[in-house]
Amino acid sequence: MARPRRPEDLAAQLTETIAPRAKSLIITVYGDAVLPHGGSLWLGSLIDLMGLFGMSERIIRTSVFRLCKDDWLTNTQIGRRSFYRVTDSGKERFAAAERRIYAPLAREWDRGWDLLMVPPNALDAETRDALRRELTWQGFGTASATVYAHPNCDEAAMHRSLAELGVADRIVHMKASLDRQEGFGALRDLVRGCWDIDQLEHDYAVFLDHFRPVWVAVDAADTPDPAVCFVLRTLLIHDFRRILLRDPMLPPDLLPADWPGQESRMLTRNLYRRLAAPSEAFLMQAATTANGPLPDAQPAFHGRFGGLETIPVG
Repeated sequence: MARPRRPEDLAAQLTETIAPRAKSLIITVYGDAVLPHGGSLWLGSLIDLMGLFGMSERIIRTSVFRLCKDDWLTNTQIGRRSFYRVTDSGKERFAAAERRIYAPLAREWDRGWDLLMVPPNALDAETRDALRRELTWQGFGTASATVYAHPNCDEAAMHRSLAELGVADRIVHMKASLDRQEGFGALRDLVRGCWDIDQLEHDYAVFLDHFRPVWVAVDAADTPDPAVCFVLRTLLIHDFRRILLRDPMLPPDLLPADWPGQESRMLTRNLYRRLAAPSEAFLMQAATTANGPLPDAQPAFHGRFGGLETIPVG
């Protein structure tokens, strides 16, 4: 029987295979690792952390500049050092994503739907495209050119997005419930028209191919290197987030048999729990804020995936 590959070899391979963009990966690092510790980081620490993924100082400086322009980060200069903190707007966006990424495995559906209806000629082309992109990011499907649907949306995030786009008073939000008398056949057909289920299924299958070997390798390692654990944890959440935030989280009745989404979430939960402690130890040692070392993680961090310490691993 072949021995499991080393975690450090898999980390290098996945970094090359996933090939994350610097700006997007910095968002992952801040949302997953920095925000639970207060949301601020010295630029030098960020450069060192991103260097673990083979990214140059130049691309990191360019990326944080763009993230400031996009209102994700804000810069504070103390002497010759720059410290980057998550903005209030960034915190709201991170919170909306966090509620989906780190949710417990179990989820319930009350068979309700949220429908957003766009009256004809209510929006100009640019605003309409921006609305479509934002709602797609939140998992809404396009039922028609003027109707978006979601079986279990984050209403707070949805209303905030409509307000930020300045269209809250031009969009009709309605609630609907599923009539099961006719079964699920027609609804399954509608779902395939609203969401690219085949692409999601393929992406989840690729995700499982990427990270199943990581679980085997980490599970077999007595003391995996903390820096490698940080890299693997970051790539895990980065790749999972990329798929999950396009997933409307449809109930099982509406999905194909052997849907890989739930299995992907289970693997992510188990692997994250295994990587959390060593990666946190590395982060606390490697990162610096304007006030010194990172503060301890907020209690909500330990509640991710239903609790990082509730199920023994190994």
